[in-house]
Amino acid sequence: MSTSLDRGTVLRVARLARLRLVESEIDDYLQKLSTILDYVEQLKEVPTDDVEPMAHAVELNNVFRDDTVVPSLPRELALSNAPKTDGKFFLVPQIIDSGS
Repeated sequence: MSTSLDRGTVLRVARLARLRLVESEIDDYLQKLSTILDYVEQLKEVPTDDVEPMAHAVELNNVFRDDTVVPSLPRELALSNAPKTDGKFFLVPQIIDSGS
Protein backbone atom coordinates (compact mmCIF):
# COMPACT_ATOMS: atom_id res chain seq x y z
CA MET A 1 0.00 0.00 0.00
CA SER A 2 1.23 3.53 -0.74
CA THR A 3 2.67 5.19 2.33
CA SER A 4 1.83 8.74 1.15
CA LEU A 5 -1.92 8.17 1.22
CA ASP A 6 -3.90 8.49 4.45
CA ARG A 7 -7.50 9.13 5.49
CA GLY A 8 -6.94 12.88 5.49
CA THR A 9 -5.78 12.79 1.88
CA VAL A 10 -8.80 10.71 0.89
CA LEU A 11 -11.12 13.21 2.58
CA ARG A 12 -9.34 16.12 0.85
CA VAL A 13 -9.65 14.45 -2.57
CA ALA A 14 -13.31 13.71 -1.87
CA ARG A 15 -13.92 17.34 -0.93
CA LEU A 16 -12.17 18.57 -4.10
CA ALA A 17 -14.29 16.16 -6.14
CA ARG A 18 -17.38 17.33 -4.25
CA LEU A 19 -18.05 13.83 -2.98
CA ARG A 20 -19.64 13.22 0.39
CA LEU A 21 -18.24 10.02 1.86
CA VAL A 22 -19.74 8.18 4.78
CA GLU A 23 -17.35 6.75 7.36
CA SER A 24 -17.46 3.23 5.90
CA GLU A 25 -16.46 4.51 2.45
CA ILE A 26 -13.30 6.30 3.59
CA ASP A 27 -11.31 3.12 4.27
CA ASP A 28 -12.64 1.56 1.07
CA TYR A 29 -11.49 4.55 -1.00
CA LEU A 30 -8.18 4.61 0.86
CA GLN A 31 -7.53 1.02 -0.24
CA LYS A 32 -8.71 1.59 -3.83
CA LEU A 33 -6.74 4.81 -4.33
CA SER A 34 -3.65 3.20 -2.79
CA THR A 35 -3.95 0.32 -5.27
CA ILE A 36 -4.16 2.81 -8.15
CA LEU A 37 -1.12 4.74 -6.91
CA ASP A 38 0.85 1.51 -6.47
CA TYR A 39 0.03 0.57 -10.06
CA VAL A 40 1.17 3.99 -11.29
CA GLU A 41 4.46 3.41 -9.44
CA GLN A 42 4.81 0.11 -11.30
CA LEU A 43 4.21 1.87 -14.62
CA LYS A 44 7.06 4.29 -13.84
CA GLU A 45 9.44 1.31 -14.03
CA VAL A 46 8.49 0.49 -17.65
CA PRO A 47 11.23 1.61 -20.08
CA THR A 48 9.70 4.17 -22.44
CA ASP A 49 12.79 5.96 -23.75
CA ASP A 50 12.38 4.59 -27.27
CA VAL A 51 8.60 4.95 -27.41
CA GLU A 52 7.29 7.80 -29.54
CA PRO A 53 4.60 9.89 -27.78
CA MET A 54 1.09 9.48 -29.14
CA ALA A 55 -2.17 11.34 -28.77
CA HIS A 56 -4.33 8.19 -28.82
CA ALA A 57 -3.69 4.54 -28.08
CA VAL A 58 -5.37 3.52 -31.34
CA GLU A 59 -5.39 5.26 -34.69
CA LEU A 60 -8.53 7.31 -35.20
CA ASN A 61 -10.40 7.85 -38.45
CA ASN A 62 -12.82 10.61 -39.28
CA VAL A 63 -16.16 9.48 -37.88
CA PHE A 64 -18.23 12.29 -39.36
CA ARG A 65 -20.97 11.52 -41.83
CA ASP A 66 -21.04 13.03 -45.28
CA ASP A 67 -22.74 16.39 -45.61
CA THR A 68 -26.01 15.96 -47.41
CA VAL A 69 -28.59 18.59 -48.17
CA VAL A 70 -31.95 17.84 -46.55
CA PRO A 71 -35.08 19.98 -46.28
CA SER A 72 -35.12 22.35 -43.31
CA LEU A 73 -37.72 22.14 -40.56
CA PRO A 74 -40.64 24.45 -41.44
CA ARG A 75 -40.54 27.67 -39.40
CA GLU A 76 -44.04 27.16 -38.01
CA LEU A 77 -43.14 23.71 -36.72
CA ALA A 78 -39.84 24.91 -35.24
CA LEU A 79 -41.59 27.74 -33.38
CA SER A 80 -44.62 25.69 -32.32
CA ASN A 81 -43.17 24.66 -28.93
CA ALA A 82 -41.35 27.92 -28.17
CA PRO A 83 -42.37 29.68 -24.94
CA LYS A 84 -42.26 33.04 -26.74
CA THR A 85 -42.16 33.91 -30.40
CA ASP A 86 -43.09 36.82 -32.63
CA GLY A 87 -44.16 34.41 -35.37
CA LYS A 88 -40.82 34.73 -37.12
CA PHE A 89 -38.16 34.34 -34.38
CA PHE A 90 -37.72 32.82 -30.93
CA LEU A 91 -37.99 35.51 -28.24
CA VAL A 92 -35.54 35.10 -25.35
CA PRO A 93 -34.58 37.32 -22.40
CA GLN A 94 -31.68 39.68 -23.04
CA ILE A 95 -28.63 38.52 -21.15
CA ILE A 96 -25.96 40.86 -22.47
CA ASP A 97 -25.93 44.42 -21.17
CA SER A 98 -25.62 46.91 -24.02
CA GLY A 99 -24.13 49.57 -21.67
CA SER A 100 -20.42 50.08 -21.09
